[in-house]
Amino acid sequence: MDPVGQKLLEIAKSELGYTEKSGGYTKFGDWWTKNVDEEANPYFTTAPWCDMFLAWAADKAGVTEYAGQFASTQEHAQWFEENDAWGTTPEPGALVFFNWSGAKSIDSIQHVGIVEKVGEDGTIHTIEANTYNTLAKRERDSADIVGYGYPGKVKVAGQVYQGYQPKHSAPAPSVEQLTQAPVTDLQAQVQVRPEPAGGDAHELPVKEAALTGVVGLAVLGVLAVGLAKAAAVKVPAAVAAAPEVRVRKRGRHHRTSGAPPVAMPAEMTHYDLDDAEAGTLMMPAISAQVAQEVEDREFWGRIAHLKEDEELGFWTDLHTAVTQTSETNAQLTGRRR
Repeated sequence: MDPVGQKLLEIAKSELGYTEKSGGYTKFGDWWTKNVDEEANPYFTTAPWCDMFLAWAADKAGVTEYAGQFASTQEHAQWFEENDAWGTTPEPGALVFFNWSGAKSIDSIQHVGIVEKVGEDGTIHTIEANTYNTLAKRERDSADIVGYGYPGKVKVAGQVYQGYQPKHSAPAPSVEQLTQAPVTDLQAQVQVRPEPAGGDAHELPVKEAALTGVVGLAVLGVLAVGLAKAAAVKVPAAVAAAPEVRVRKRGRHHRTSGAPPVAMPAEMTHYDLDDAEAGTLMMPAISAQVAQEVEDREFWGRIAHLKEDEELGFWTDLHTAVTQTSETNAQLTGRRR
């Protein structure tokens, strides 16, 4: 959407339903006579007010230099053309100029409004002043449209509207930057909690407490190993079926909320950013396999001090014996059948 036109739309929506008074009087024409017309000509107080409303709205939004200030629709369109901000492509926020006989020259323009949205069928949805003496929404056919003025393309002091916030909060990384860093570098960034210094740091004051703690850790360790093995069987198959690098497109949801407006170079407009958006680069995601390896490293790092404990060895041997006994019984049962 045109950034200046968006401000105009907000004001236009707040004034929907305004109707001119007896004799054609409007507050917009009255404002023009008192604040814009040097001669304070009372004619404008009751004159056709489609363009004077846009001048009033631009003044309220503080964007007059970009939207223009005219009571004449033909002069307004000519001003957009002189500022390289004129075209024939509809866009929300653009000013739309009409001729009811189908003529396409600026000299034939009879009316002006602002584009609210463009329908899928090509219908132009507008907000217009002085349409049946009121400010209302309309649906227009392109056959009646001469062209469009884009306030966001107008350059003031060599620059376009500075209130525009870019869709990208930072420059996109290059393809080389995305592919140079190996997976091991990502693993190295994940820190494993270091072991406390000194050999007595893990010793408990009484033997019974130590045995109880070791039993609990051993049971949890056996469960964790079982779960890790089950996950390890599933993860490689999923990774093998997926692309080597999973990507997510940067888009409009990457705007920085609350950030101050960013000034763009004089030669660039927000239309250039819109055109470039389709080519935005992709960002890789860490694979499930790397995440699994990091979790394994952290778990075994935490119980590394138990490797020498006799109690842990006892429970490990017991687990092995129970497992072998179960397997032997299963084999004997199978033979008897």
